[in-house]
Amino acid sequence: MTKTNRNTVLFIILTFGMLFLFVINISLGSVAIPVKEVFRSLTGGIASKETWEYILINYRLPKAIAAILVGMGLSISGLLMQTLFRNPLAGPYVLGLSSGASLGVATVILGAALLPPFLATLLLSSYGIILASSLGSFIVLLAVLAVSHRLRDTMAILIVGLMFGSLTSAIVGTLTYFSTAEQLQKFTFWSLGNLGNLSWTSISLLTICVAIGLLLSLFSIKPLNSLLLGENYAKSLGLNYKKSRLIIIFATSILAGSITAFAGPIAFIGLAVPHIAKLVFQTSNHTILFWSTILFGAIIMLICDSISQLPGSDLTLPINAVTSIFGAPIVIWLLIRKRKMMG
Repeated sequence: MTKTNRNTVLFIILTFGMLFLFVINISLGSVAIPVKEVFRSLTGGIASKETWEYILINYRLPKAIAAILVGMGLSISGLLMQTLFRNPLAGPYVLGLSSGASLGVATVILGAALLPPFLATLLLSSYGIILASSLGSFIVLLAVLAVSHRLRDTMAILIVGLMFGSLTSAIVGTLTYFSTAEQLQKFTFWSLGNLGNLSWTSISLLTICVAIGLLLSLFSIKPLNSLLLGENYAKSLGLNYKKSRLIIIFATSILAGSITAFAGPIAFIGLAVPHIAKLVFQTSNHTILFWSTILFGAIIMLICDSISQLPGSDLTLPINAVTSIFGAPIVIWLLIRKRKMMG
């Protein structure tokens, strides 16, 4: 089998795998819903029981769509950062966007007692938290863009992003020190990530943000391939490096910032999925990696979300814990397997 045929087969398997897991994810939960009922509801019919239909349309379907969007967005932003900085440990939050979002949310949740009651109630609503998170990410993004405009060295931008992350984390730490147990619990719950409390309006807004980010990433495929052999090589090919770098940073910011705002900071996915795609497809061509990373991100996020629901139980696990517990051993195993094959 030629490499092209192998890649085509893998893409077909991944696409059908994602669709299969999407249906399975919707059918699992504290209330077991038969797969045929899920199909009936998804294809325009109505489930046999009214309660099933309500659960499917108002809870499980938005959550499954959120899992796909989060998986796709974080995976691609991780791929962009790893290629731009030529660092396998770079992830979607390396620019400090997650820390900025955390600062925004921490300011609202932990500082609510200092605000007038009506304003505190407004800001502590789900949309208030999303707005605070978005503003926090946006402020850090503006700071990073301002610095990147002045700095020529890409690694210096990475260090600046890490410094912004450290600074905002320090402020969040100070706020938590002076907070009550109730405030701390609410902030901790947000920081563990959550896919299950998004309305259809939130899903629509998140879809638009992720679509814009993915479109910008798609236009960056050629510059990303040029950057594989270094900044100087890319410039020798006629690449407008400063413009391409700005687009890549902006795409990552839209993806990581919007996802953090709506679902909280989700660990592991952005860091590990690009490595899984590279190991499975055995290529560094971003034309292939872009689509494979998108599919792997959606698949792994759906699996993690299905596990976090603890099917048949009323309990749910934090999605952040599941992504790390489930994902880290897979990456370690793949790396060991690759080393053995090369040896």
